[in-house]
Amino acid sequence: MATKDADGFEPLFNGVDLTGWFVTPRNYGDMWPGGPPVLEVYSDYFPADYNEHAAQNPARWTVEDGAIVGRQEPPGSGWGGYVNTDKKYGDFELMFEANPDWPADTGIMLRKIGNDFAGIQVLLDHRKSGAIGGFYGNGISSFHAIPFSIDAVYDGNGKAVGLREDDPSTSIEPFTQAKRDMLTHACTFEEFVAAWKFEGWNEFRIRVVGAKPAITVWINGLKVAAIDMATLKAPNYDADRVAAHLGREGHIAFEVHDTDKVLGPGRWGRDAACRWRNVRIKEL
Repeated sequence: MATKDADGFEPLFNGVDLTGWFVTPRNYGDMWPGGPPVLEVYSDYFPADYNEHAAQNPARWTVEDGAIVGRQEPPGSGWGGYVNTDKKYGDFELMFEANPDWPADTGIMLRKIGNDFAGIQVLLDHRKSGAIGGFYGNGISSFHAIPFSIDAVYDGNGKAVGLREDDPSTSIEPFTQAKRDMLTHACTFEEFVAAWKFEGWNEFRIRVVGAKPAITVWINGLKVAAIDMATLKAPNYDADRVAAHLGREGHIAFEVHDTDKVLGPGRWGRDAACRWRNVRIKEL
């Protein structure tokens, strides 16, 4: 059994290999439990046989310098995937450090179904018009509950060197007050950017409690966002149906996103990667 630290956390990742984890492709199921298939709704964005091709390209997952590293495979191919915990978890606190390139649209899946994309996603959309620390409903209504949207600050050579708030006039996915109102807590962009370490390691703490869970996200000690899945109001979201669909426990997973006709390489750069280390959990 893994040794717990003084705060009751035990490692989920041994820092050497992916023992205790399994890889799945980023395929698509239904928009919400009992709803239409994603590939039918977005037939202009994805071919009908998308899932067949995705199964052959589940992203590339390696361990480098004590960190789990996720990349598209082949580089720039547009295919994504997940690395999932073997074990399922219900109520817990999860801690890890993340270091994403720009652009890299990734996330942390909670109560994920093993071979499906369905679950509650904590967003780490480190790209234009992305959001960090908010939530997305993968396969459970596609709700987008976020405190703000981001873009990059570039130097004279066109290199991203920091973050700024997304400009509504050029946004790809405009931020709205309705997205913020889905949250039970939301920090300001100014608070967030003061805490975030661009091109550095950022410590996440995620607390998940309840059958229809209340979820809270802290980044570098800042309480960024919280949501209550029991009281959430969003189009096509049914708390009872979602709770029954996901179950009381599910996998935890890290994501490499695919690309699409809207964002293309702006969603995931050709040679981009995201890195996770010091992954540990305390079951509640």
